[in-house]
Amino acid sequence: MGQLVVQEFVSADGFAADANNEFTFYERLDGGTVEFDRSQLEWLDTVDAMVLGANTYRMFAEFWPTPASKDEIIAPALNRLRRVVFSRQLTTAPWGDMPEAAIESGDATGAIQRIKREADGDIVLWGSLTLAGTLLAAGEVDVVRLVVMPVAIGAGRGVFPSGQDPHVMDLVSAKTYDQGLVELVYGLRTESS
Repeated sequence: MGQLVVQEFVSADGFAADANNEFTFYERLDGGTVEFDRSQLEWLDTVDAMVLGANTYRMFAEFWPTPASKDEIIAPALNRLRRVVFSRQLTTAPWGDMPEAAIESGDATGAIQRIKREADGDIVLWGSLTLAGTLLAAGEVDVVRLVVMPVAIGAGRGVFPSGQDPHVMDLVSAKTYDQGLVELVYGLRTESS
């Protein structure tokens, strides 16, 4: 059975998207992130599948399965993952010349429970803040990996939706990387923990 890992890139002031609900502040980093990319590549060896919301899927599909990603060291590992897109509108989810992503259009909680049961490794959810919020509220997220960037944007949307009960987490690891990136890995406590 796999664990659901939510990995989000966040600003130093805690936002995963800007006030326009976009993730463009990553572009402000000056230079490469080779150390971080190598760490991601190692981690991706433990990942079986990725789940994405429709908007994040569109952003990913425009880059990762295309020639534009040819110089990205994680591209082959990312492209080999089983892909699942959660959407009520999409009927297909092409992935370049690779097999299409599966579409889940029903109950997200039931679908992720089934995906976790079927997985041999971890399942990663990138971006997809609405989907992440739904699965956090349902208690289906096992691990949160926050990649803090040295950029402050002042306002935006956080990883954890407002109005939910506090999530108590246990720090699993904290690592620093090139460009001032800091990766914080937390295990989420269950109600009985």
